[in-house]
Amino acid sequence: MSEINQMFHRQRRYMYVLLAVYVLGWGFTSYKSIFAGLALGTAFSFMILLLLAKRAQSFDKAVSQGKKVRSLGSVSRLATAAIAAMIALEYEDQFHMASVVVGLMTTYVVIIIDYFIQSFLQHK
Repeated sequence: MSEINQMFHRQRRYMYVLLAVYVLGWGFTSYKSIFAGLALGTAFSFMILLLLAKRAQSFDKAVSQGKKVRSLGSVSRLATAAIAAMIALEYEDQFHMASVVVGLMTTYVVIIIDYFIQSFLQHK
């Protein structure tokens, strides 16, 4: 398994755990709109992670074959975030907008934390 696939599988597990925590928070606390917003943003952030992993694999394959390299798909990731924001705006009473934005950033936080954990484990 390539390093990109291993990294993606680790990050995917982290995202599943966070989504489970948010769903439990939604179900068992009185902060339903906050946890619903976090879950919505994280679900769309997870889709962004899937897009990013797919594009990174294509990028890696193209570079190794010496082919022309395409972008990593910033427009599709921005469109995904815009859809999440539009859903939150449409259902303001159910989703806390700031929580949706924090949830959308979850993928990038997970990537950074995974990088630091792996760097620490390699230097140990």
